Amino acid sequence: MPEELTGEPGRLDAVLARLTGERRAVVQRAIEAGKVTVDGASRARSFRLSGGERVVADLAQDMEILPEGPPVPVRYRDDHLLVVAKPAGLVTHPTERRRSGTLVNRLLGMGERLSSLGEPMRPGIVHRLDAGTSGLMVVALTDEAHVALEGMLRRHEIDRRYLALVRGAPAHDVFAVEAPLGRRAARVIVDRAEGRASQTDFEIRERFDRATLLEATPRTGRTHQIRVHLSAIGHPILGDRSYGGAGDVARVLGLARPFLHSWRIEFDHPATGERIELEEPLPEDLLATLARLVDLQS
Repeated sequence: MPEELTGEPGRLDAVLARLTGERRAVVQRAIEAGKVTVDGASRARSFRLSGGERVVADLAQDMEILPEGPPVPVRYRDDHLLVVAKPAGLVTHPTERRRSGTLVNRLLGMGERLSSLGEPMRPGIVHRLDAGTSGLMVVALTDEAHVALEGMLRRHEIDRRYLALVRGAPAHDVFAVEAPLGRRAARVIVDRAEGRASQTDFEIRERFDRATLLEATPRTGRTHQIRVHLSAIGHPILGDRSYGGAGDVARVLGLARPFLHSWRIEFDHPATGERIELEEPLPEDLLATLARLVDLQS
């Protein structure tokens, strides 16, 4: 429904954002779409208000998510849920600024009917993988499965394991990182004052001259958790430019994205109780990276 407001001195977009509490980008899109009038007339976003004008604004956003291709590999499917193998480079779900080119768009393009719970831009999504991360993800098809899976994640009843190639040589074969995480703008940081408790367990799978292949098991589900925890102990994931994993080794190995792959997932089916155990081999780009690493040692 359009909202009627009384103008205040200043730029139209800035005043409207202040009065409504909406983000300026959302306000600007509404102005450009002709959904904002000042005393009955459409105005540019830079229009200067004097104060006292009748401003009518319809800031409701189009939340439609369009189906797209190509399909993504499905490793398990029934009437309740899917387990898919997300390719690297694919964003998990749309945002206000990006409505296409995501896993959700592709699932809809495959004809999947996703759970309606959660945020409007995240139908069916109970957990996510970063765009640069490949591998297994669980997706809810029904609202009942969505609620059950979210509860299982909170109770740490879904065992998710990742493979990560990191710089350097960790001292111990088995270790854990417990470090609270918070945000600083777009980055996630270790924040011991106000961060949320986070733990990741690690086990070394193979040691190389300048890198180490680890298995990572997150015990909590914070954004960028594995990446930040490894960076914090001085062993960033190779190829991870956001958290210190760029540099000579990554360039020599030809890594175009973080070497992080969701390789195994295990849980009790929320409806049937069946034990689901799935594994996803490393994709070709990461296998090629390991092959180059072995060649460098020989």
